[in-house]
Formats: sequence, structure tokens, C-alpha cells
Amino acid sequence: MSRGGWLAGVLALTLLAPTAAPAQDSVSQNSAAARAARSWRQGHERAILDEFVALLRLPNVSSDRPNIERNADAIAEMLRRRGVATRLLTAEGANPVVFGEIRTPGATRTIGFYAHYDGQPLDPSEWKSPPFSPTFRDGQGQEVALPAAGGSIDPEWRVYARSAGDDKAPIVALVTALDALHAAGLALKANVKFAFEGEEEAGSANLAKILAANRELAQADVWLMCDGPLHQTRRPLIYFGSRDGVRLDLTVYGAKNELHSGHYGNWAPNPALSLARLLVSMKGADDRVLVDGFYEGIEPLTESERRAIADAPLIERALMEELWLGGVDGGGAPLAELVTRPSLNIRGMSSSRTGAQASNVIPNTATASIDIRLVKGMEPARTLDRVIAHIRKQGYYVVDKPPTPEVRKANANVVWVDRGRVGRGAVRTPMDLPISRDVLRAVQSVRGPVIALPNMGGNLPLADVEQTLGTRTIVVPIANHDNNQHSFDENLRLQNLWDGIEVMAALLAM
Repeated sequence: MSRGGWLAGVLALTLLAPTAAPAQDSVSQNSAAARAARSWRQGHERAILDEFVALLRLPNVSSDRPNIERNADAIAEMLRRRGVATRLLTAEGANPVVFGEIRTPGATRTIGFYAHYDGQPLDPSEWKSPPFSPTFRDGQGQEVALPAAGGSIDPEWRVYARSAGDDKAPIVALVTALDALHAAGLALKANVKFAFEGEEEAGSANLAKILAANRELAQADVWLMCDGPLHQTRRPLIYFGSRDGVRLDLTVYGAKNELHSGHYGNWAPNPALSLARLLVSMKGADDRVLVDGFYEGIEPLTESERRAIADAPLIERALMEELWLGGVDGGGAPLAELVTRPSLNIRGMSSSRTGAQASNVIPNTATASIDIRLVKGMEPARTLDRVIAHIRKQGYYVVDKPPTPEVRKANANVVWVDRGRVGRGAVRTPMDLPISRDVLRAVQSVRGPVIALPNMGGNLPLADVEQTLGTRTIVVPIANHDNNQHSFDENLRLQNLWDGIEVMAALLAM
């Protein structure tokens, strides 16, 4: 079967089934909603971007509570202006979830839309332009000014700002889609709920608690998780799950202070070198994680999930060219398959100083930050315990807080393991459920054939939603794949926002 053939076949069989007439009606409705969204957007591009820019101007690092609350209030007001019944859901110590609801008379289905409005920490000095002063640039990276209302805006322009791609764009796309549907007189067929979280980038530590306290209010037949990037080919993409993640920081110790490398080299242990050896012990040359039991319990992919991966476009060669890579990991497996496997990644390392600030010293500490991506069937707490057992196996005395001088003097190798929040595991929604087919059909009605994949490589709080509410989740991304997510110069390609408005309109109209 050719690439793309499986998904097209699934949709064709669905349309030819006994429910073909209702399905066809749904496709027509979705298409009408998308057309209305395009027409509205074409007449209001400057106003849409002005609203987007106003939201991007609000600093939104998860730990910055005053500014997070400013974001929540602004988004709540955006929903209220569209007639959405809105409230802030909170818990002690939590950033608010902006919740909105539209009740549709006679509706038999409720569709939820999730996004998050908080962003990753940042260093403004790394950015070309200030991260909370949205800046538009053309395809050559040159700054451009937005024209007055009605002027021509190049869809290849990009707006640079923290959370432009991750994850304020879906919020603006959703409220704009509501504007378009209202202007066109297109009535919703389902009840609709919105939940915009304020601490996803901090691990969603309170989302399950907030949902549990508002279980009846937050009930929906499906929650569409509007986050993440499109496929590298720019084709529409639906993920039916995500990996989960656990994080830990490792700090290895040497002498009580830095030592002159000439006077004490070959005698005083170097914690940077010790840490490097410890990290190397965790992965083999074939990229397989060497922690005992790491791969136990993994739930195999289903036949339909394997077919979806096989039908996904091969983008590896083009992606290597784009990213300046002369070689890759994974033993030749396609990227779409590799992200369905667990991974162990070193996300950062530090020890003493480098470059012009470097000194001829033996460092006294070395730290590495690790993230582990889990797939369905892996238990987060058990996986973390296995990694710590591996560290002990390498001869380290493990402590859960900075060690005292007595502990350091009594043990040759001491490591402080600072464990991050442990999640609830990875989940995947079956790709052949009726709601799965409806979502695929809705997105296909807007932009043609859809790439469907079992799970995205990153992690979202899908398990918090599914296990707390007893529902299903499906991931619907709109951002460009090269949006510099989680890094400096984060950006959103404007055509991705325009397309996203149409996709959200079609989904709202399901």
C-alpha cells in the first residue's frame, strides 16, 4: 500500500459505511466552517494579529505568578467578548486554568479544547529581539512592519516572541474561529468547552487536582489538545497520544572548592569527568538505554498504528539537510517510529566556566539535567527508581539533598539526585474510534489528506485529563515544525496561524 493510502482507505471505508450520509453531512458542515473562517480571516488579518500581539506582550513564564494572572485575565476577557461563559479554575498554589463553555441546545456530544498560555523560562540576551516585544520578520529574517488594516500581509512572515508557537497561537485561532462562525451564522452542533492551562511548561503539577475538583464541569466526550508542531512537510498532522516525561538533575562532587589544575591534577578527582563517565554508562553505542529493566512493560503498537507510521512521509534526508546533520541516531529507523520508543536525553550540563571565562582549575561540582520520555506501559516512578539503581551500580552514594561535609568525606563518589515531578504515564487513543475518525475527517475537510501518528515525541498532560475525567484525548497541532520551541527566537509562521483558524473552525463545527 502506498504512503498515505492507509489513512485514505480508512476514511473512504467510513464514508461508504451505513453512516455514510451523516458522515458526508458532517464533512460538508466542516468545510463550510473552514470557508467561513478563511473569509473572515482575509478581511480581518490586521485585527487578528493585533489581538495576538497583545497576548504575546504579556510575560508568561510559569513561575511568574503576577504576570501569569495577567495572562489568565486577558484570555478570560477574550472568551467573554465572544459570549463564552468563562471562569477561572484554581487550587491552592496553582496557576489558574481559564475555563469556558458554550452550551448548544439539543447537543448530544461535548468537545473540549485544551491549550496552555504559560511559557518556558528564557534568557533575553539570547534573543534577536526582546522575547515579549513581538517582532515580525520576513523569510530572510529581516524585520518588517505590519501594514494598516486591509494591507497585504505575507503569509510567510513570522512573528517572534515567547509562546508564539508554544502555545498561545491555538488560543487566538480558536477565538477567531468563533468570530468567523458567528459572522457566517453557522450554529454549533456540539457543546464546547475550553481549558487553557497556566503551568504546562512547569509540568502541569496541579491540572489533575483542578480537574478533579471540577469533574462535572470539565466532562467532555473528547479533549482536543491544541499544542505542538505540524509535520515537517507542513502537511496537517493528528497525534493520538504523547509520551510522558520524568526529569532529574544529577550533581557530582569533588573537593570543597575549585583547585589549581597544575598543583592538584592527577590527584584530586574531577567531577566533570566523573559525571561524563556516569552519563556514558547510561546509553550504548546503538543508542539503547543500558539501565536494567528500562524497556520492560512497554505496550506494543497496534497493527493500525504500525501502518500509520509506515504511511507517514519520509522526511529524514530533508530534515538532516535543514538541521546541518551529517549523521543521526536510531539505526536508520524513521523519526515517526523513533518517537514511539522511550528515550533518555541529556538536556543540559554545567561545570565551572568555559570560553573567555575559563580558568585552569579542577571543578568542585558538575551537574547534568536529564529528561526521560516514556511510552505507554512504562511506570514513571518505577523507571526513575531504575535509573537511580543504575547510578548506584556505578559505585555512587546517592543522596536526595545537597550532601554534608561528613557524607562527602565518607564516600569517594557522591551524587545528589534531585527528582522532578513524576507523571501518570503515557497514553494513546485508538485511531479507529468513531471520535478519532470524526476528528480526522474534520481536519481533512480543511486541508486535504492528514498524516496520523500514534503519538507525538513530546509530552502533554493527556493522562491527567484522561484518567481524571474518564475521557479520550487527541492532539491537534498548528505550529510550524521549525518554531524554535522551548528555545530562543521562538516564532510562528503566519500561514500556520491562518490554517489553524480554519482547522479550529472545522473542529468547532463537528
